[in-house]
Amino acid sequence: MSEETVYSANPGKKLIRTVDGVDYQRIPLKTHLITKADKMEDVVCRYAKDQMQPGDILFISEKAVACTQSRAIPMEDIKPRKLAVTLSRYVTKTPAGIGLGIPETMEMALQECGTLRILFAAFCSVIGKILRQKGWFYIVAGPKARGIDGPTEGTIPPYDHYVVLTPDDPMGTSKKLAAALGHPVAIVDINDLGANILGFSEKEPSMDQIAKILGDNPLGQSSESTPMGIIRKA
Repeated sequence: MSEETVYSANPGKKLIRTVDGVDYQRIPLKTHLITKADKMEDVVCRYAKDQMQPGDILFISEKAVACTQSRAIPMEDIKPRKLAVTLSRYVTKTPAGIGLGIPETMEMALQECGTLRILFAAFCSVIGKILRQKGWFYIVAGPKARGIDGPTEGTIPPYDHYVVLTPDDPMGTSKKLAAALGHPVAIVDINDLGANILGFSEKEPSMDQIAKILGDNPLGQSSESTPMGIIRKA
C-alpha cells in the first residue's frame, strides 16, 4: 500500500482520534456480507492483509465474528418463554439499541447466562434503581448478556431481523486471527456510547487504550459495510 494513499472515514465519522496526545487513524475496511459460510481467517486475510503496515492493529466488530460462528439467529427461530417476556418489559432502552428489551433477546440471555444468573441480575437491578444506581443488571449478568444485539433498522439485512450473540472465545479467536494475518487483532463491541474490547491478541497496548482509540465508533455496518478497520498511528 502506497504511503500516498488517502483514506476516508465513514459518513458522520472521523478518521483521526487523539488519545493521550497521540493521533491515530481508524481506517474502515469494506467487506462483503459476512455469514456463517465464511471463515473469519479468510475474511481478514482477503480484506486486510495487503492493507496492513508494521505497527498496525486490525479491529473487528464482534457481530462479524459471531456471524461466522453461527451465533446469529433469525428472530423467527427464537421462542421466548413467559419469563423472558416478563423480564424484557423492565429493561431500560438506550440510544445504543434495544439490548435485552424484547422477549427474543432476553430469551437468548437466559439461555446463554442461565436463568438463575439473569434472575439475580434483575433483582440487583431493582436494588440499584432504589439506590439510584444504573447498570447493575449488566454488571451481574456479565459480558455474554451485555453483548447480545437485537434487530435494528441500522443493521444491514438480513441481520436487521436477527439476534446476534457474543462471539465464542473472543480472546482465543483474536489470537488465531492474528496468527493467520501476521498482525495484532482486536475483537471489539462498539456503539455510539463507547467501546468494549472483548479480545486482543497482544498484551500491549492495553485493551483500555484500544477502547479509548475506538470510543467514538468509527465503523459502520449498514450501507457502509465496514465491519473491520485498521488502527494506525497518524
